[in-house]
Amino acid sequence: MDDWLNMSAADLGRGIEAGRIDPRDLTETYLSAIASHPYAGRIYARLTEDRARSEAGAAADRAKRSIRHGPLDGVPISWKDLFDTAGTATESGSAFLKGRIPERDARVLTYATQAGLVCLGKTHQTELAFSGLGLNPVTASPPCVNDHDAVPGGSSSGAATSVAFGLAATGIGSDTGGSVRIPAVWNDLVGLKTRHGRLSLDGVVPLCGRFDTVGPLCRSVEDAALMLGVLENSKPADLAGMTLKGARFAILDNCAFDGIEDAPRTAFENAVERMASSGATFRRVDLPAVAQAMALAGVLYAPEAYATWRDKIEAQGDLMYPPVRKRFLSGKDALASDYIAAWRELDCLRLMYLEAVAGFDAVLLPSCLTLPPKAQPLLDDEDAFTSANLKALNNTRIGNLMGLAAITLPAGVPSTGVMMQGPSEERLLRLAAAAEVVLG
Repeated sequence: MDDWLNMSAADLGRGIEAGRIDPRDLTETYLSAIASHPYAGRIYARLTEDRARSEAGAAADRAKRSIRHGPLDGVPISWKDLFDTAGTATESGSAFLKGRIPERDARVLTYATQAGLVCLGKTHQTELAFSGLGLNPVTASPPCVNDHDAVPGGSSSGAATSVAFGLAATGIGSDTGGSVRIPAVWNDLVGLKTRHGRLSLDGVVPLCGRFDTVGPLCRSVEDAALMLGVLENSKPADLAGMTLKGARFAILDNCAFDGIEDAPRTAFENAVERMASSGATFRRVDLPAVAQAMALAGVLYAPEAYATWRDKIEAQGDLMYPPVRKRFLSGKDALASDYIAAWRELDCLRLMYLEAVAGFDAVLLPSCLTLPPKAQPLLDDEDAFTSANLKALNNTRIGNLMGLAAITLPAGVPSTGVMMQGPSEERLLRLAAAAEVVLG
């Protein structure tokens, strides 16, 4: 049964379908693994054991009667602590929301329950989801799977590590500037960022409502495709028969390699070589619209984040981790005219970007410029925290600013990744499925 903890969600679902796995035994295996894991308290904010056992029992009954609700019916997953869960505290990693208990589930959690998935519990995250490092002294900071003294990436830190340490089959997170993809790459997972508006934000604690998105952190591209279907209550993308032969990729030159460390660069270059050997073609492009959009980030993110949490910050700001509070406060004095003008400019830049890359299947870039930094130096030095956070999010926030879907794949070297971005989740999933085979 311990092997179940390292299987993909899709394979677990196939095992349930074939009668080899009982969802009740599977859920108990996960709950037992969580109970005995030395880092469980730093990964899970709270468990939902009663709910999990009830849902597993119902899934077992459906499997016995051959009326399963879908390919993942009976598979246990985790939820970032900003998805409302009826009767269970949902605090978004913040002392502001301590003891906040929603009356109903978030819409995406409702869809997952209807599809038969088992809710194991809520995972730790960056405070109010406003950092890409996964460091949260207010609640807890999970360890990176590849270096237990390093940060795991954020803000969906517990979502990633619940999967990486074998404590959930999939983790559901959110991504406003990279919060699914950074923890995915640093923990060697597949992370899917959906386009804004694709998945419901109903019942999701907000950060920046115009950038917030929902996405899964998984062991495989197949899992990501299946989870997208679950979270949307729709049919998943068909990944069968996809190859890289004839696929055309643009490699984003400007911004995406500034200050990149040796390991991510080498891993990316090796990945491109392997993909090219399978028939993909590449062209390096310089897109001025990207640099212009990046320059607008400070005017767009911080003012909305501050406006969302202004009353709490002004009344109880001393409850916050100072570097995160500082990020929020940087938006305090923004002019409404600057914010509106920035959005108008960004809308134009998005059109320019799409026109420039229309002839390519996807744009390719390193998922992150850096390996995960050690946690303690970041705690000791606010400037180090700020610098590391901005560098970690450099490449991922391009997709958020441009309103794109994006997916990160492990690049074959621990804590490095290859990221594809484009206007269609389905196209990216098919390309990523073919690349996954090549990259191993």
